[in-house]
Amino acid sequence: MQPAYPPAFTREHGCTESEWLGWLPGACGPAELALAAHGQARVHLNTGALWLRWEVLPPRQIALMRMPRLCVHYRFEQVDDGARHAFMRHFDLYMQRGGG
Repeated sequence: MQPAYPPAFTREHGCTESEWLGWLPGACGPAELALAAHGQARVHLNTGALWLRWEVLPPRQIALMRMPRLCVHYRFEQVDDGARHAFMRHFDLYMQRGGG
């Protein structure tokens, strides 16, 4: 988790598009999720929305290991700092995989 989340940012996620789509509804919690065109979604938040746009990247290869990758663009509209932080706190905890 980050101490603050700007209105727009980009992240790389180590998952397939299928995994991302399976996790996305839970990560959004009670917020309404609407899938748009391929590779896009809108999350309806109280005062505004989060627009998500993703693209599949070539897998990262380290020795014989290959890790899938997605580049995800986050863009909040009309969502204040506190609401952004609260939403992303839940989102990040839900999306966290592995590690300790």
